[in-house]
Amino acid sequence: MAESARRGRGGGGAARRAARSAVSFETAKYIERNIPNYEVLTEEALEVIEYNADTVLEEIGVNFPDNPEALALWRAAGAEVTGDRVRIPRGLARELCKTAPSQFTQHARNPARNVEIGGRNLVLAPVYGPPFVRDTAGGRRYATMDDFNKFVKLGYMSKWLHHSGGTVCEPTDVPVNKRHLDMLHAHMTLSDKPFMGSVTEPSRAQDSVDMCKILFGADFVDQNTVMTSLVNINSPLTFDDVMMGALKVFAENNQASIISPFIVGGAMAPVSVAGTLTQVLAEVMAGIAYSQLIRKGAPVIFGAFVTSIDMNSGAPTFGTPEAAHITYGAGQLARRMNLPFRSSGSFCGSKLPDAQAAYETANSLNMGLLSGVNFMLHACGWLEGGLVASFEKFVMDADQLGALHHLARGVQIDENAQAMDAIREVGPGGHYLGCAHTQANFKEAFWKSDLLDYKPFETWSDEGARWMPLSLTARQPNPTALCRRSIRRAARGGAQKLCFGDNRDHDFDMTDQVIACVRLFTSGVQVCFDLDQLKQRDGAAR
Repeated sequence: MAESARRGRGGGGAARRAARSAVSFETAKYIERNIPNYEVLTEEALEVIEYNADTVLEEIGVNFPDNPEALALWRAAGAEVTGDRVRIPRGLARELCKTAPSQFTQHARNPARNVEIGGRNLVLAPVYGPPFVRDTAGGRRYATMDDFNKFVKLGYMSKWLHHSGGTVCEPTDVPVNKRHLDMLHAHMTLSDKPFMGSVTEPSRAQDSVDMCKILFGADFVDQNTVMTSLVNINSPLTFDDVMMGALKVFAENNQASIISPFIVGGAMAPVSVAGTLTQVLAEVMAGIAYSQLIRKGAPVIFGAFVTSIDMNSGAPTFGTPEAAHITYGAGQLARRMNLPFRSSGSFCGSKLPDAQAAYETANSLNMGLLSGVNFMLHACGWLEGGLVASFEKFVMDADQLGALHHLARGVQIDENAQAMDAIREVGPGGHYLGCAHTQANFKEAFWKSDLLDYKPFETWSDEGARWMPLSLTARQPNPTALCRRSIRRAARGGAQKLCFGDNRDHDFDMTDQVIACVRLFTSGVQVCFDLDQLKQRDGAAR
């Protein structure tokens, strides 16, 4: 009878349901903004910050410790070098930065997944660097290589992510001296999206380049960018030899680096927005200028990872108004330098994927879109101030990235969007549900979340009344919901008997629940049980 029920509801409806529920690894194209950037700084304010940044470089200078090669390059370029301190004459750093490209292509193993970084484009990449992972089943724990592989697969399956990222979590069960090889191999084999290289030691950066030469071919790598990697500045005003060594390797091999100060306002930079932006600009200009001393035209990105600080605990805060002001301002400064801009992500300080995480993440993602970010690292999966990569939050954030795509489209004003035919057709007092314009556009008119629950309370309750993070975790189905759905399908198919065998071996009795279901959905369907068969049957049908 169960089979007859299925056949009775087959045909076109079944095909449409299958299409809606089919697993797809389609990836949306990188975002091309059709909305204006949000700018908070006046022309006068920008000029003041730029002047002050040049003053910092000229009078205070930056440190390049344990790096005689870098000091020699700066001395030859005209900088004043005293010990490890490099003082850069006013205007020199900005002039050197002019040879960096304003936009570049990062090639993927699958050419259809290539991304354009710069201009009005936005490329989304997942969380980077957490030593811990969290899921609802295992809680918070040190990350493993198996966790890493799962995140890479999730990133590959996520429609709205354009980039596979780099160290999506730190696999602590693999030795430090070789884990970069395992991570790169995972990105290369478990995904065909663009990826990032290793920066934790210059030799590991070189390993990254060598592996790419095997994957893409040596000549192709020399002439094209196949990696975009994160090079952090040790704020304030210090360029450590490890990161600069990795930058040197990537620049020499025409691979892109994000030159990104790592700043918590009040700790590694002044508490004021203008003061922080001054330091950010000085550090970025010095870092990008150095990359151009290594190889003119090497692709680089103006990075700004900036948060404020909780003055009570000293912990970084996220999604704050101050962080937004700094991000908007940094975007303006990057555009004035004609450089791609990196900032923002799914930032939050929460320990769980809860309301705090949602508030802070939403604020961070939206400010990233509106600030003109071109490369958004940490776009999904970030938890606990970046210490934790969360599987559930990864999936929830990745779903929300679809909203960024749709918001970035802007407002269409073509003949179809004007909808005058629809307004004429419906007229006063009608409705638009069945009009020709709605029927022609309903599939693409609105962004549709794959996760958010808009069902009535009763349906939500019947299906387990789940909190979203739990609903993303494989759990035992709710018996009542299983009974209700199975009986509903059988009744609609005209079944007279729905047989699930014998439930005597099970620890609970669903008799009362089933009777309620029968009364609600049917008139006389005879029901018997076997929970295992029930679960199997319903799982196959969902």
